[in-house]
Amino acid sequence: STVDVAVVGGGIVGLAAARELLHRHGSLSFALLEKEKELAHHQSGHNSGVIHSGIYYTPGSLKAKLCVQGAALCYQYCDQKGIPYKRCGKLIVAVEHDEIPRLKALYERGLQNNVPGLKLIGAKEIQEKEPFCRGLMALDSPYTGIVDYKQVAQSFAEDFQEAGGTILRDFEVTDMEMAKESSPDSEDGLKHPVIVRNKK
Repeated sequence: STVDVAVVGGGIVGLAAARELLHRHGSLSFALLEKEKELAHHQSGHNSGVIHSGIYYTPGSLKAKLCVQGAALCYQYCDQKGIPYKRCGKLIVAVEHDEIPRLKALYERGLQNNVPGLKLIGAKEIQEKEPFCRGLMALDSPYTGIVDYKQVAQSFAEDFQEAGGTILRDFEVTDMEMAKESSPDSEDGLKHPVIVRNKK
């Protein structure tokens, strides 16, 4: 079969890219090709599930912008689709005096990255939040959360298919090549000059 756009890989990145491309270019035909029998089978289904708030990256960098904006979009998407998540927050704790300057530098970095809700807390507040945690000072990041990214990926797949995209599982891409000429039964000539092959 022929399609205008083929996306190779049915992890969360491939699914998100295919979904967004189809959303932006609805007049084109799309297929997503996945070598496994199920989607999000590898890293997307076996990660920590953390929705990072964007504290660590260099201010002004694309990573920082992506992380902060991505967290907001992730929460928004999960709310729209009814996907459960937990905005549990995170404490980054200094247990030695020489760690306090680094903690304050992280705090400043997080502020420059526009991470919402960041604050520095003392030993008493640490114990109020986490009774078994001990520290001199902590960076409290209430915007950090956790989600099942496999469930998010499955939802992306549903969105993609509902918009007209085709998902081919058990399709391991082994080769891509330029067509030298159109096949005899082709109606569209060399409109689709890239051939994507699987093991079959």
